[in-house]
Amino acid sequence: MPKDEKKNSPKSTYSAESITVLEGLDPVRKRPGMYIGSTSAAGLHHLIWELVDNSIDEAMAGFADRIDIALLPDGMVSVADNGRGIPVDIHKTTKVSALETIMTTLHAGGKFGGGGYKVSGGLHGVGASVVNALSSYVKAEVHKDGKIWVQEYKLGKPQKKVTAIGNTKKTGTTISFKADPTIFEELEFNWGKILDRLRQQAYLTKGVTISVSDKRENHSAKAYAFHFEGGIKTYVKALHRHNTVKNETIFYIDREVKDGRVEIAVQYNDGFNENVLAFANNIINPGGGTHLVGFRTALTRTLNSYARAHNLIKEKDENLTGEDVREGLTAIISVKLGDPQFEGQTKDKLGNAEMKTAVEQVMNEAFTMYLEEHPREAEAVIAKCLLTAQARLAARTARATILRKGALEGMTLPGKLADCSSRKPEESELYIVEGDSAGGSAKQGRDRGFQAILPLRGKILNVERARLDKMLANNEIKNLVIALGTNIDDQFDVTKLRYHRIIIMTDADVDGAHIRTLLLTLFFRHFNQLVADGYVYIAQPPLYQIKKGTTVRYAYSDEEKNKIIETMTPVLGKGKKAEVETDIEVVEENDESVEEEAKEAKNSNRISIQRYKGLGEMNPGQLWETTMDPKTRLLKRVTIDDAAVASETFDMLMGGDVAPRKHFIQTHAKKVENLDI
Repeated sequence: MPKDEKKNSPKSTYSAESITVLEGLDPVRKRPGMYIGSTSAAGLHHLIWELVDNSIDEAMAGFADRIDIALLPDGMVSVADNGRGIPVDIHKTTKVSALETIMTTLHAGGKFGGGGYKVSGGLHGVGASVVNALSSYVKAEVHKDGKIWVQEYKLGKPQKKVTAIGNTKKTGTTISFKADPTIFEELEFNWGKILDRLRQQAYLTKGVTISVSDKRENHSAKAYAFHFEGGIKTYVKALHRHNTVKNETIFYIDREVKDGRVEIAVQYNDGFNENVLAFANNIINPGGGTHLVGFRTALTRTLNSYARAHNLIKEKDENLTGEDVREGLTAIISVKLGDPQFEGQTKDKLGNAEMKTAVEQVMNEAFTMYLEEHPREAEAVIAKCLLTAQARLAARTARATILRKGALEGMTLPGKLADCSSRKPEESELYIVEGDSAGGSAKQGRDRGFQAILPLRGKILNVERARLDKMLANNEIKNLVIALGTNIDDQFDVTKLRYHRIIIMTDADVDGAHIRTLLLTLFFRHFNQLVADGYVYIAQPPLYQIKKGTTVRYAYSDEEKNKIIETMTPVLGKGKKAEVETDIEVVEENDESVEEEAKEAKNSNRISIQRYKGLGEMNPGQLWETTMDPKTRLLKRVTIDDAAVASETFDMLMGGDVAPRKHFIQTHAKKVENLDI
């Protein structure tokens, strides 16, 4: 049915009668983390996601085909759609406009059986009210019933009643907000993060245009628009643009089921990693859920049935396992359902039991037909799965030989590991250090009570291009796996983790960055839960030591170095800096003359700057003070905001296809600072 006909259909009435009130708004400002996850950058962006999800709900219901997001001056953000517009008539329970009810009351919305939505991602109905509660200013503008209705709010409180300010022929809702600086730790929106999220939503809502523009001060003006008629089929194709694929024809099915819809796209590549993304009502479910379980069950069963029927697996041979059929798999599972049961407000995992049956049935029928209709591609996929099965058996043998039970229980830890005395994982740290020289300094400078040191010799194997048996033959990787204690891949057990802070500490140069990338690839591909749970960190050693007399400061960037030098430069009358009296010189470590000069000239204006090129240039005391002391160090926690983008980036940087990597280097080469060759 065309969109205009749906708007005029009696069954699509969207008025105050559609709005159900459950409880008040007060708790949001007191405990924002309960509603948006955190008050960090992730929580800040969650405000945009909540409003976009509401507009996506309008699109999934068939009443909107355009969503526009704008980053505006003075920290404002607007999210607009051309849907039906939030109802503005008086709500019979609250006795105020339905718009005000939605914006100021927790759990008020058209998603609780009131007839507003058949399918919705915003299960809890808290999106608009939470954004309002956590913003210093909000403006709601609704085009509905031929008029433009407006209401403004400060700290969640309406300033005036909902008022009509003009006439219009359009329909839709625009919510503009400014995040409250007293709530959030930072207020800078990340353009790349927003683009990635909106691109994903456009893939999942085929036929809908989503645009975003950046109009902020001190930012270059830019705008993007996303529109994908192919939906998740196009999404899989995009994820594989750097890969060699096994089945050129992407498997795709979009089918209605009882009380919902199932959409699946599948393609295999020649790599070793699985990249499966599960969505329910356009909300990504990092923890999977019943729809993912149903998909995996059907995939394994269907491939085994086809292989047996066509004599690709001999009668005496074992069936392919789930692990065998997932290597090199890229798949998107997107389900729509009327009453989704998620775990928590962040919707990490889908719990609806009926979706397992629905997805399994749809996948069994459609994928069986696909394999029969594409025999050449079916044989290529199964041949890859059989090769994986052989490698799995080889890896099992290697693992049994290398990772003995006793080693994983701490009885035979690697000789290079300088362990800590604490046996409590929650207070223990493991520093993975580049090189024996830096490892020696770290061992001397550490706190032996809770800090363990594992030096790595050279660069570890690039695991993006290697299976498990080859990985475990690499001594550095083997030592790391034993030190962690969790085992690896299908036998991974996070409860056996011996350290709750795993800190990568490498030199601030090109080689150090490469080693860090190799380690991050290992963690992302084979210890993904450690990254997802926040156990992996990157140490931030200083780039400069700055001395003036007996004063010693450390700088972690050129900007910080310049600020420190400015504060150390003396001022002569009327605020003028005595530049001529300050001798800034770059010195090398172990320059004894500088040490003597610093002692002799405590009150001089000479400033000495040392550029650290490696961890080994710092003595144990300096390494402790700058990089290892919990009171003064700077650590960056490694997170996975978007698994699909992260997987694609690792594949592009570390995979076998050179062309995308070359293009990336050429594009970003001019942005590199402090390049030491």
